Amino acid sequence: MADQQNIGFIGLGIMGRPMALNLLKAGYRLVVFDIVPEKVQALVDAGAKAAGSSREVAEQAEVIITMLPDGPDVEQAVLGEAGVLEGARPGSILIDMSSINPLTSQKLAAACEAKGVEFLDAPVSGGEPKAIEGTLAIMVGGKPEVFERVKPILRAMGSSVTLTGPVGAGNVTKLANQIMVACNIAAMAEALVLATKAGLDPEIVYQAVRGGLAGSVVLDAKAPMVIQRNFRPGFRIQLHYKDLRNALQAADSLKVPLFLTSVVQQMLSALINEGKGDLDHSAITLFVEQAAKVEVKKAS
Repeated sequence: MADQQNIGFIGLGIMGRPMALNLLKAGYRLVVFDIVPEKVQALVDAGAKAAGSSREVAEQAEVIITMLPDGPDVEQAVLGEAGVLEGARPGSILIDMSSINPLTSQKLAAACEAKGVEFLDAPVSGGEPKAIEGTLAIMVGGKPEVFERVKPILRAMGSSVTLTGPVGAGNVTKLANQIMVACNIAAMAEALVLATKAGLDPEIVYQAVRGGLAGSVVLDAKAPMVIQRNFRPGFRIQLHYKDLRNALQAADSLKVPLFLTSVVQQMLSALINEGKGDLDHSAITLFVEQAAKVEVKKAS
């Protein structure tokens, strides 16, 4: 089935590039576009076909995937000049795998429906490492029958693929995920800073707690990065700030107070103001370190 299906992929950044590569490895024919020509060339070198616009991608594909930083970027790629809906044929499927406001997903779905195009919102979790491995968690919103049609495609990029409800549900689920991840990292940061200030080796503390109730995937992914002072972005602070902003906007519309989320968003905002927005979100630790005047690192 894979070698008979043309897939379009728009957005070849930190996450999009490895996701597209995994589709190629699965045998799908891929046509790609990004506003950065070098990113397109890297996929062409791996076997994809280049397109000059989002419209050209849609003209050549039955399934079109977008993986872009934020809602306005997706709207431009889909609804703007030379966008997806200028080239998509009735019956084609647009899967937006970006993490955006659920209301934007619903707006895009309505525009697609008017053109006879099916729409799914399918944001992902796992960062660059799991994008490379093809083991992302993919949270999908849309019609069950459309989900079933593209499930094999999604499984080429993720180990967990779950239909969570109608259009918008995927991004609501992703916002819930991002709240838990952000608060988990912030709690880890405070704990390791406390241990370090008390004179303990944070590596030993991490190893001591990881097998207990405090252990988590987040802890195992981020504590070693902090201790090794490696803040190379797997998921950037500025993108997590955007996700928490969307979560707070959604919560406000539903009259849901998000106390912890609000605090962590302010921590991210302060780091962005210090020019640290392109660091990995594990760098939330830097905010706590600055306040405590201590640096979390392995004892020499």
